[in-house]
Amino acid sequence: MSPDRRGERRTRLLALLTEHGLDGLIVTVLPNVRYLTGFSGSAGVALVLREETVFFSDFRYQAQAASELGEAARVEIAQSNVWERVESVLGEYAGVATLGFEAHAVSVAESERLEKVSGRATLRPVKELVEGLRVSKSPEEVDAIREAARLAHEALDATLATVRAGQREIEVAARLEYELRQRGSEWHPFHTTVASGPQGALPHAGATEKEISAGDLVVLDFGAQVDGYCADITRTVVVGGRADERQRAIYDLVREAQLAAREGMRAGMTGRQADALARSMIEVRGFGDAFGHSLGHGLGLEVHEAPRVSRLNEEPLPEDAVVTVEPGVYVPGWGGVRIEDDVRLTAAGAELLTDGETQLREIA
Repeated sequence: MSPDRRGERRTRLLALLTEHGLDGLIVTVLPNVRYLTGFSGSAGVALVLREETVFFSDFRYQAQAASELGEAARVEIAQSNVWERVESVLGEYAGVATLGFEAHAVSVAESERLEKVSGRATLRPVKELVEGLRVSKSPEEVDAIREAARLAHEALDATLATVRAGQREIEVAARLEYELRQRGSEWHPFHTTVASGPQGALPHAGATEKEISAGDLVVLDFGAQVDGYCADITRTVVVGGRADERQRAIYDLVREAQLAAREGMRAGMTGRQADALARSMIEVRGFGDAFGHSLGHGLGLEVHEAPRVSRLNEEPLPEDAVVTVEPGVYVPGWGGVRIEDDVRLTAAGAELLTDGETQLREIA
């Protein structure tokens, strides 16, 4: 049985609240609510106070909240207005003078609503306090991502066995999503990309009605989710023929750059330094302008979270962060190649969580 980390997460968050001069925090970002309480539903608010954590939701989640939260938080189910219940509970704590809220995720209208329910407390905007705690992953979190990656690779293999020239991109995406769900993926963390031929030059192309032509490069970017944690994988294949000289040359360049980054990354180097491991190889071959996005991003309860593996990030990459490694080259009118794996960062290097099998696959 996995250890329950919610108590230690609360303790670490309370220490941050003390540093910021806060008596409590209203948590409205759902992945943060899940991280702190275990609640996996789609509507909930957590109020973290020094005395206790209080979770608020509505009638739909009464039984689910009781089952998932256990002793981690006091559960308050509102029959009509959740925010009126928040205001009522805050009134029980006269000592709450300064209350933080997640300003990076709260709209103007929501901030006005928080002002109404905060009572005597002064509201103070804070940014990404819980997200900062989420960056370094526990062994259980890493295991969930690894399991999501395992079933994602199985789903890809099953899908590629059925892919033929003449199929529509959207058909391939549907089959891949079916195979993911069949193997236990809780959901699709993002829109599945199946981008063939010139569509592959669009990094977030999605999947269209376009038919895959014989000899097309096809970029497949997809994810799986286990226990709330995401895997994010990209593979590029050739369908209906053998790769031509240009396809193979660009593919080999991206593969070499991705491997160099995987083997050279470690916790403690900056995001910029890690990004340069792949970018420098692509630039020296004259394709620097064709690699316009960052090398990678953090991965966990959200498919895009801290830290950024980017030339704009001068901060050190934390120990036990899980990040993607996904260089790409995109040529308008021709197509693109992207290869993506997921790794856990340690001081000694990067531990591969995906299968790392990046040789070019040619689908007959």
